[in-house]
Amino acid sequence: MTESLFTMSLVALIVGFIFSMPIAGPISILITSNALKGRMRYCVLATIGASFADFIYVFIAVFGLTKLYSLYKPIIPYVLLAGAVFLLYIGFKIAKTKLNLDHLDEKQHHSKKITKERSGFWTGFMLNFLNPTLFIGWLTSSFFVISMVASLGFNTGGMDTMIDQNVQQINNIEGKAIDTQKTISYLKVDSINTLQKEIHKVNNAKLPNYFPLIISICYAFFLALGSIIWFYYLSYFLVKYRTKLNVVVMNRVIQCLGIALCLFGLFLGYSAIKMFI
Repeated sequence: MTESLFTMSLVALIVGFIFSMPIAGPISILITSNALKGRMRYCVLATIGASFADFIYVFIAVFGLTKLYSLYKPIIPYVLLAGAVFLLYIGFKIAKTKLNLDHLDEKQHHSKKITKERSGFWTGFMLNFLNPTLFIGWLTSSFFVISMVASLGFNTGGMDTMIDQNVQQINNIEGKAIDTQKTISYLKVDSINTLQKEIHKVNNAKLPNYFPLIISICYAFFLALGSIIWFYYLSYFLVKYRTKLNVVVMNRVIQCLGIALCLFGLFLGYSAIKMFI
């Protein structure tokens, strides 16, 4: 029990850190654009908010609350539409930003600045929560990672079986198959690993009934924590070295990031309209 909890927590921490690295996602754009403005506190709060949304989606994906998903599915187009409007709003605000490095570190309007920074948590949370595609994304990525860990002979506490069942149940709800056969073909194991997996199955049969809940919470929590760690250091690096950049270049970069966020919003809106049609 302790071995599988430690294994899956460590795996989740690494996965959360690595999978957060691509700079092309909406939350990455939000963090980068605000870090270039020197808003470290805002970035940290936005990261925690986004990671909290990730925690919810990951927990649902790995624990197998497919009944919740079946209830949630009919409103997905409306959530996507709301997400599109939200992204367009945030993207527009970022795109019209103009920095003046001479005033970046001044303490004017301090209370107003703190109020804006506190909004970071809800902005980060809504940015991820209003993107239901994250659920399928975390489901498929978790399937791949957990299957790979199990194929290497590590004790997953039965999570490989859980996630496989979840994928099949979501396939039934979606009415289309999530491609897992290709993934499985890459995870061939030798006789020793097969024997190890059989031993783990015997050990997992002795686990308490509440253990799937505990290990799912641990996996989701440490994955969110890994994401927080990556974005914290990304924010710290950008805030620390932003003054090395030319203000004109910084303004252009921030404006481009705002436009990219607007494009994400348009894509979500297009996806929502397709579902309505």
